[in-house]
Amino acid sequence: MLFHTDKHDKKQLSILIPTYNDACYNLVEELHRQACEEDIDYEIIVADDGSTDENTIQTNARINNIPQCSYIMRNENRGRAAIRNFLAKTARYDRLLFMDCDMALPDNLFISRYINEINDEADVIDGHTCIHTDDETWGRNLRYITERAAAPMHSVEMRQKTPYQSFATANFMIRRETMLAHPFDERFRFYGYEDVLLGKELYLCGAQIKHIDNPVLFKDYEPNGSFVAKTEEAMHTLHRFKIELQGYSRLLTLENKLRHIAPAIRLWHMLFGKAERRILTGSSPNMTIFNLYRLGYYMSIKE
Repeated sequence: MLFHTDKHDKKQLSILIPTYNDACYNLVEELHRQACEEDIDYEIIVADDGSTDENTIQTNARINNIPQCSYIMRNENRGRAAIRNFLAKTARYDRLLFMDCDMALPDNLFISRYINEINDEADVIDGHTCIHTDDETWGRNLRYITERAAAPMHSVEMRQKTPYQSFATANFMIRRETMLAHPFDERFRFYGYEDVLLGKELYLCGAQIKHIDNPVLFKDYEPNGSFVAKTEEAMHTLHRFKIELQGYSRLLTLENKLRHIAPAIRLWHMLFGKAERRILTGSSPNMTIFNLYRLGYYMSIKE
C-alpha cells in the first residue's frame, strides 16, 4: 500500500531498516529516542526479509510496541534490493533514511545531523560508516582488518572526490521520489554491489549526492570464515554484473590493467588459493593475502 507525503510545516522522516536474521530492537529503540527529541514527524519501519531464526523474530516483534515504529515480517526472502524497494514504497514521508540493521549509533546527535540536512538541495545525503579504530580486541578479525584499512578512504573529503563511486547503502538519506524513480536493481538477490550500481544510476540520472560526517558504527564483525564466504559471493555478483559496473569497481579496473597476465594469476590461485583461504579463515589473516585471494578468485570465475 502506498502512502502520500503529508503537507505539514514540520520536517518529516521515514527511517527504514531491512533485516534478515538480525535482532535490531535496541537500534530501533535508540533511533526512536533520538527522533522523539526532534521537532519532526517520523516513522521507523523494519522489514524482515523472511528470517528463519525464531528468537530473532520474537525480539524484533517487540518493535511494534514502540510508538511510531513497525515491524513487517515478509514470508519469502526476496533479496537485498527488493526489501529496500519495498520499504521505499511503504514509507510515508518524503525523506527516507536507510540503515543497515547490524550497525550502532555513534552518539546522541545522529538523527539531529540528518534533520539539519533535510532542506539541503541534495537528493542524497550519505553519512557512511566507521569503526572503533582502537578496538584491538578485533585485531585478528578479517572484516575488522579490511574496514580499518579502508577507513582513510571514508573521510568526507575523500568520498566527495568521487561521490557516486563512494556511495554506500549502510546509512544514507534520499528523497522518496528519487528512490521510487530509481529503485535498487532487483536482479541483485545475493551479497554485494547493489549499492555500487545504484550509485551509478544516481550519476546517470543527475541526482546530487552530498557526503557528510555522520557515520554509523560497526558494532560486531562476522567470523573470518563467514566473511570470506561473503566475499566470494560478492565476487560472483561482481562477475555477473561486470559490464554494468565498469568504472565503479576498483577490482574491475585492476583486472583490466592485469589482463595481460591473467593466466599467471589464475595459475597462482589454482596452486595457492586454498592455502590463502586457510590463512584468511584462521587466526592471523592479513590484507595482502586477502587482496591476492580476492583477485585470484574473481579472475578464476568461469564465464
